[in-house]
Amino acid sequence: MHARVALLTAIGVMFAVAVVSLSAWYMMRKRMYENLDMQLQNDAETAAQAETPDDALQDMYAVDLPASDWREMDELPAEAQRLLTVDGPPPPIIVRFLDEDGFAVASTEGSQWLGGVYPPPPLLADDGVGLEIADAGPGDMTVYRVATIRTDDGAVQVARLVTGIEEVLEDLLFLVAYVGFLGALLAGVVGWGVARTGLRPLHRLTGAVEDVARTQDLHSVITVDGQDEIARLATAFNRMMTALNTAKAAQQQLVQDAGHELRTPLTSLRNNVELLTYAETQAVSGRTIAAEDRARLLRDLGTQAEELTALTAELVELAMENTDPEPLVPLDLAEVVHGAVTRARARWPGIVFAVSTATAVMDGQPGGLARMVLNLLDNAAKWSPAGAIVEVRLRISASGSRAVLLVADEGPGIGESDRPKVFERFYRAAEARSMPGSGLGLAIVAQVVATHGGDAEAGASPSGGAELRVSLPVSGRLRQFLGKPPTAS
Repeated sequence: MHARVALLTAIGVMFAVAVVSLSAWYMMRKRMYENLDMQLQNDAETAAQAETPDDALQDMYAVDLPASDWREMDELPAEAQRLLTVDGPPPPIIVRFLDEDGFAVASTEGSQWLGGVYPPPPLLADDGVGLEIADAGPGDMTVYRVATIRTDDGAVQVARLVTGIEEVLEDLLFLVAYVGFLGALLAGVVGWGVARTGLRPLHRLTGAVEDVARTQDLHSVITVDGQDEIARLATAFNRMMTALNTAKAAQQQLVQDAGHELRTPLTSLRNNVELLTYAETQAVSGRTIAAEDRARLLRDLGTQAEELTALTAELVELAMENTDPEPLVPLDLAEVVHGAVTRARARWPGIVFAVSTATAVMDGQPGGLARMVLNLLDNAAKWSPAGAIVEVRLRISASGSRAVLLVADEGPGIGESDRPKVFERFYRAAEARSMPGSGLGLAIVAQVVATHGGDAEAGASPSGGAELRVSLPVSGRLRQFLGKPPTAS
């Protein structure tokens, strides 16, 4: 990671320096040649007014950029080497007069260095515009910048050396490349240091994740410094570890509680099976047990099998609620209550369910809410005597923000000391231990209610039985239904 950040930083800086430097170099070259062309135009206008090339040269001569070191002859083209040997180095300025046919009639020294500039450009024809600037030199070598201006009897050419300008531009290009390389190298070093410092929290996070993967310890906590993205990532990791630890603890507790609760019915089931096996063994020797005792044992086996089935189903529901939650969808809780009441009436034909509901629109899990309501109804029916009335009321709170579901029975009620604990897993009051059940029904109610952001509590009904109250938040769309009268069934 460090090397990658450093390399990317160096490449980015090198690209930026290259773009800026080359742009500056190009602008410098353009400006230098524009200045040279302006100087050549002025020189050509001055030379057009002179009598001879030497007079023109005296009027315009000024200090130029230093010329190249012409002693390095091996690097020059053959024609330039010949001129250098015969005529010497090229002069800074050359002035040449041309006749109407474009042939030189007079010139200053070194005009041979202009190479094939004449015959003059087409602009010097009768329909020419009067001025042309071009490059010149022996062969393909550019040594001079030449301005040609039309006169009454021909044309005048003024040439200035460009080798000095080109050398300055070459030096500048080398300097730009050198500075760009040093800048990229420095950026790489700085990028390495910045990456090492900035990514240190990420390394700590990576180490913590690796430790968790290796040790399976979910208690790891990363120190969070600052408020940047890495700090946010560390905070999210800590929250994830807390959630995983909570889920693992809940899973372990569920397994422990389930093992404890399964032990009792399994022991009873095993004892009854052993007793029946013993009875069958005695029957072989002529000893038999009474028919009513045998029937009682078989009934107990059936009851215990049903209890184990119910306990297993409720354990599966709890586990699925933890690992595979049902998605939330818009629904009317009143419709869920009526559906659960229909199922409860079929399961408890000896109980009267008196229902009164108001519209309660909310976002919820249809399956979970139906299971929650049905568990409340089953609990109330189980504790109510035959022919008793179980009241089911769904209303909206005064603020219009919550739906309140009340389920009241006519049973023995719940003691005050037991009311805070009835929604705990496997908790059963002393009076309930002789009744069938797993102790998970109300725990499932509490879990579904908590999933929907509500709360559940136990109290006493007006008839002296138990009253279980569930409060759930409703959505803002409920306001359009407020004022609608409750329905009864």
